[in-house]
Amino acid sequence: MGGNLKEIRRKIVSVKNTQKTTRAMKLVSTSKLKKTEELARRSKIYSHKLNEMFDEIVRKILLKGIESVNSKYFQSSKTREIKKIDIVFITADKGLCGGFNQVTIKEVLRLMKHYKEQNVRVRLRGIGKKGISFFAFNDVEVLDKVVGLSSSPTYESAAKFINNVVHDFLQGFTDEVIIVHNGFKNMISQELESRAILPLTININEQDALTDFSMLNIESEIDEDQLLDELAHKYIEYNMYHALIDSLAAEHSARVQAMDAATNNAGDLVKSLSVSYNKARQESITTELVEINAGVEAMK
Repeated sequence: MGGNLKEIRRKIVSVKNTQKTTRAMKLVSTSKLKKTEELARRSKIYSHKLNEMFDEIVRKILLKGIESVNSKYFQSSKTREIKKIDIVFITADKGLCGGFNQVTIKEVLRLMKHYKEQNVRVRLRGIGKKGISFFAFNDVEVLDKVVGLSSSPTYESAAKFINNVVHDFLQGFTDEVIIVHNGFKNMISQELESRAILPLTININEQDALTDFSMLNIESEIDEDQLLDELAHKYIEYNMYHALIDSLAAEHSARVQAMDAATNNAGDLVKSLSVSYNKARQESITTELVEINAGVEAMK
C-alpha cells in the first residue's frame, strides 16, 4: 500500500508541474495574441481598402472594353484551361495548438484528391514546419519549403516567397495558384481560408463596367496594362503577407485554447488523483489499525 501511495504522490507532482507549464504557455500565447490580433485587424482593413481600390481601377479600365485588358495576371474563367495548379499552404512551426495545423493539412489533401480526379497536376509550396514535416513523412514533394516565416512574418519575406510563385505563373508553368491557411475569426475560434489568388479574375459584370460612379480618375494616356501589372503584383504580395498575419493570429488563438483546456484537464486530474490518494491513505490507516488490533488480541 505504501508503494501505491508513493506512486500516486509522484503522479500528482508530475501533473502539477505540467499544469504550471501549460498555464505559463497560455499566458505567453495570450500576450502574443493581443499584439498579433491588432496587427491582423489593421492588415485586414488595409487589405479591404486595397481590394476596393483594385476594383475601382479595373472598373475604370473596363469602361474602355473588357477586351482591352491584356495583363497576364488576368484571365477569363470561361476561356482558361487548368492543367497545373500550385497550392500554397501555411502551417505553424510549432505544435501544442490543438487541431490548428490539421485543419489546413486536411484541406490540402482534399484539394489534391479533387484535382487528381480531374487529371490536374498539383504542386505544393509550403510555409511552416508542421505542414512540411507531414508531407515529407508521407513522401509528398513540396516544391518550396520555408520554416520560420509563419512564426515571424514580414512583408519582405512574404513578397520574396510569393514572387517565385508569381514568376512560375507568368511563365506558364502553372495555371492557377491557391492559398490555404487557418485564419483568425475571433479570440476563441478560427476559420479555414482557401482561395485562388492567381489568376486574378474580372468579376465585375458588364453593367458595372459601363457605370462610372467612381471618384477615381485615371489619365487617358496611362499604360493600363502596366498599371494593372504593377497593382496586381502588389495586391498579391500583400495578400500573401495578410494570410501570414492572419494565420499567426489564428495560431496564437488556437494555442491559448489548447493550453487553457490542458490546464483545466490537469487540474481535474490532480483532483482525481488527490481523491485516490486520500482513499488509499485511509485504506492504509484502516489496515494498520486492523493489524494493531489483531496483534493486541493475540497477546491476550
